[in-house]
Amino acid sequence: MPRVAKQKTAQFRIFAPSANRVVVAGSFNNWNTSSLSAKKDSKGNWVAKVNLKPGKYEYKFLVDNNWVNDPKCTSSISNSFGSTNSVLEIK
Repeated sequence: MPRVAKQKTAQFRIFAPSANRVVVAGSFNNWNTSSLSAKKDSKGNWVAKVNLKPGKYEYKFLVDNNWVNDPKCTSSISNSFGSTNSVLEIK
């Protein structure tokens, strides 16, 4: 019987107290800018959660229609637009 890779919950968080809308888009959702909206807490942090299988995923935040890398992520990769994407690895 084949082993099924267990999914883990990935949490994305960015501090943007003056933002009106934050979305997380990446290779895990085909860069869809409407499928993973973050929710703002009382301290100005925006948080989104998604279940992912083990692997490496590129992502960015879309903060009020401006692409932003994760300021707390230490891993990034160049993209085809001349900038970089944050990289998350799920083990």
